[in-house]
Amino acid sequence: MRSLQLLPLVVAIAFGLTSCKVVKTASKSTTSTSDAAQSDGADPIAKVAQETFEPKLLPLIAQKALTVADLRKAVGAGLDAAGAASGNRGAGEGAAWNFAVKGEGKIISANLTSRARKAELDTDGDGTADLTLQLGPVINGTALRDVAPFYNFGDFRDQIEFAQLARALNDLASARLVLPDGDPTGKMMSFQGVVPLKSAAEPWSVTAVEAAVLP
Repeated sequence: MRSLQLLPLVVAIAFGLTSCKVVKTASKSTTSTSDAAQSDGADPIAKVAQETFEPKLLPLIAQKALTVADLRKAVGAGLDAAGAASGNRGAGEGAAWNFAVKGEGKIISANLTSRARKAELDTDGDGTADLTLQLGPVINGTALRDVAPFYNFGDFRDQIEFAQLARALNDLASARLVLPDGDPTGKMMSFQGVVPLKSAAEPWSVTAVEAAVLP
């Protein structure tokens, strides 16, 4: 009698087991790098910028930087020859030559309160500004990226990622610049940075990686 009572329970258990579906869980080893980066919030372009800015880019600029006078003389003798000797050309047809440059000059005018901080410098002593220092955090151009031969367009997925790299490098450069409060007009400023040139007559706009108002 007892075995007959247990029979419905056994049948129910057997039916439940046969109706189960086995689902395999995804192996952690099959997760792609890009998926992992997205899941943990990592930004691969920002990571490239951070890992190369101080160890590689800043030493390159310091090593290759010409004084303003020497670079003007070299460019005046022939932009392409100067670029081949001391600069690096950006990607794409008609791209500018990018030169590391250093020097100092008298501040003719400055705007250090906006997000696009700038200083106009007189570096040759004639009383008029002859170059603009871009101090950020809003910085135009891709000079910091394009001065370095180790940033290759082919290493990135598309033009958007390559542009993101330039912005990330500009952000890192601006963040390290500490300037005093107040109007520095009339004071001297030293600097180091990169200037892009498509022609010898083009106005100089230098993206600074170092800048200091001198006492």
